[in-house]
Amino acid sequence: MEENQITLDNLEKGTVNPAFSSVGEERLWEECDDLSRESKEERRGEGKGRFSSYCRKALQPTSKAKRFCKAHAKVLRRVVLGLLGVAYLCYFIAACWLNFQRALALVVMTAVVVFFICWSLFKKYCGAKVLLLLRPVWKCFQKSWPWLKWLLWVAILGGLIAWLALDTSRNPEQLISLAGFCFLVLFLFACSKHHGAVSWRAVFWGLGLEFLFGLFVLRTTPGVQAFQWLGDQVQFFLGYTTAGSSFVFGNTLIEDVFAFQSLPIIVFFSCVMSILYYLGVMQWLIVKISWLLQVSMGTTPTETLSVAGNIFVGQTEAPLLIRPYLADMTHSEIHAVMTGGFSTIAGSVMGAYISFGIDAASLIAASVMAAPCALAMSKLVYPEVEESKFKGKASVRLSSGEEQNILEAASNGAAASVGLVANIAANLIAFLAVLEFINAALRWFGEMVDIEGLSFQVICSYVLMPVAFLMGADWADSPLVAELLGIKIFLNEFVAYQQLATYKKNRLSGLEEWDGSRKQWISERAESIATFALCGFANFSSIGIMLGGLTSMVPQRKSDLASVVLRALLTGICVSMLNACLAGLLHVPTEVGDCVTFLSTANFSSTSYTMYTCCKQLFSSSVLENGTLSFTGAWAGVAESVLSLTQCCGHYNHTSC
Repeated sequence: MEENQITLDNLEKGTVNPAFSSVGEERLWEECDDLSRESKEERRGEGKGRFSSYCRKALQPTSKAKRFCKAHAKVLRRVVLGLLGVAYLCYFIAACWLNFQRALALVVMTAVVVFFICWSLFKKYCGAKVLLLLRPVWKCFQKSWPWLKWLLWVAILGGLIAWLALDTSRNPEQLISLAGFCFLVLFLFACSKHHGAVSWRAVFWGLGLEFLFGLFVLRTTPGVQAFQWLGDQVQFFLGYTTAGSSFVFGNTLIEDVFAFQSLPIIVFFSCVMSILYYLGVMQWLIVKISWLLQVSMGTTPTETLSVAGNIFVGQTEAPLLIRPYLADMTHSEIHAVMTGGFSTIAGSVMGAYISFGIDAASLIAASVMAAPCALAMSKLVYPEVEESKFKGKASVRLSSGEEQNILEAASNGAAASVGLVANIAANLIAFLAVLEFINAALRWFGEMVDIEGLSFQVICSYVLMPVAFLMGADWADSPLVAELLGIKIFLNEFVAYQQLATYKKNRLSGLEEWDGSRKQWISERAESIATFALCGFANFSSIGIMLGGLTSMVPQRKSDLASVVLRALLTGICVSMLNACLAGLLHVPTEVGDCVTFLSTANFSSTSYTMYTCCKQLFSSSVLENGTLSFTGAWAGVAESVLSLTQCCGHYNHTSC
């Protein structure tokens, strides 16, 4: 500021006072602005300080509460869980008190949850102590195991032979299914990559677990009732799809058009699966099943997790569980992953098959039975000859979804199913059109040499008829079952299940078994066999899906994937057939009941399978001699016999009519 000071020398020289010049004026204004700005900022700072102090005082109780919650988080969590437990206990007691029969499902679910909670608590607090106490017993067991295992195998083999002898004495046709089972296992052994390296422990344990599970589901009363109840609940649960699809498409479309009737179920099921995955329910189930398979069969954690995941998800979704480990897996492990994908179906499309009318309990049982069988047959066809990096690994971390909350999980699941629905619709259009074209071409070639009605289904019925017969289907039903197998292998299982649903609908409607030379339906036993045989993604169109999905995860192993995919496809086809053989071996015919009472009280305005069976029984009991009609067996001496015969003749043709 010294050069701007006013002095006498400056006045004498006539220097202009800067205070009264334009430049000086601007400088003065700038200084005034700076001073005013500083004063405003000081006042604003003082205001902010006062406001922040007010906020701190107002939020002081909240911050204290937050610190208290952090310090006592465990206690508060226990209190909240205790209150919720008490509230649920009150609700549970009230439900059982009001109507125990109605609350039976709630009792079962509660018992299962309580069991696993108690088991986890027991493992956490008492597991180490119990293991320490049992260590001497375990050492003694290990010393005795070399001779004890042979005794165990002899006992199991003897018991199995005795059971088969007693069981098949009543139904000798079951032996055909047993022969088919043995033939398929020997065929896969003949196709083995390394015959001398087969792990027979994995093979026998896998087949044993498959047989035990099939025995529980198909033969024991608790197993039959449990899976029938589970199938009914799944069917009932899938019925909720109607609420959404009817709002979007209208009632007329969802009742008459297949695309709006069955495909929305996939969207709903995919949404539910995504929610269960977000909540960790699916991971928990997969880990438990894979632990059982791994401990018993001696397979590595990676391949076992993938195969166990295939019970619930599709052939390209299950490998995502072990995506970080795919690059280091051996050829045998990759083969097991592919075989698991080909041997099972996804839970989302299972919902669509149930909507066709396919038995839900059989589909669920087939998916679960396929897991140990797929691992066993995979190790038979492609045994392990390399050193796996995961052999001694105690556990493998499961990848989880990236959703932030349950709403995002539901939305992502529904959105992800759109591609699947579009893929199914496009494949159905394409494959059915191609099938019609192939049939037209075959008919044209057949007519050239006077062969009428030549088609792809007819060719399959002749080529695969021995396989269908070996699985346990009657010789009369074998052509139709073989036709379904051909459609499943060369086209896809969706089309095959649609055709099977048509046969089942015809049978339940009570139609005549034969319409001229054409069979309109197959027996209940053949239906069960076909349901298990079709339950898998093993068809030629799935090769591209499998290779595309796995190559996107590990592009550096494209050649390894391509080298084992055909062998895995063959193994997957045979796994489904092995399940079908077990279904034929363990099938129990449904008892018709008292036909005399049924026909005496039946309304003949419509037909059913029970009516058809009882009418056939009545026809076989009728005897016509010298113009006199008489009846034998249960119908002898029944007053309503002639009336019932007349009513049956109104629907079915027979010589007695």
